[in-house]
Amino acid sequence: MRTKARTIVFICLVFLLASGFTECYKPVTNSGLPKDIKIVAVPVFQTEAKGLHYKVESRFTEAVSREIIRRGNGLVVQGSRSGADAVVEGTIRDFFFTGVLLDKEGRARVYEVTIVGAVTIRDLRREKILYDNQNFVFRDSFEFSEDPRSFFNEEDPAVERMARAFAESVVSAVVNGLGVREEKK
Repeated sequence: MRTKARTIVFICLVFLLASGFTECYKPVTNSGLPKDIKIVAVPVFQTEAKGLHYKVESRFTEAVSREIIRRGNGLVVQGSRSGADAVVEGTIRDFFFTGVLLDKEGRARVYEVTIVGAVTIRDLRREKILYDNQNFVFRDSFEFSEDPRSFFNEEDPAVERMARAFAESVVSAVVNGLGVREEKK
């Protein structure tokens, strides 16, 4: 009886594989960038926001560089434009905190942080814009402890989380070809 069940399972497996079941999942292997782009420059992001602290622009630049290295299928990342095939230009347009939850004494305990950024990716060889999004909006929250003895400042980790989320979105859009401009023939 067991050999008969194994035979039926084996035949079903072969049938599913032969019928194209494996086509349901295909990992993304192509980049939305042209194939000849091998070196990407990621200069330090600019800032338009007043009163920025925590070195937000450098943290976002580093996060984008790390994410390109992690998911860019062999792309080389450098800080300078010289010798690069493409450049990722970023600007932090706005950065602000808002208290969203008060404690018993009326002090803000939970804050929401919002960052608005802009990203453009240029092909330096063809002098073309490959990707442009001037309105990246990211929100995250962080909480202050009620007990001053166990107080841990969450602002810094919140900015790090937002930089990673920003970088993942930018690189995902480019690696998956979303929003990458097609060449007109």
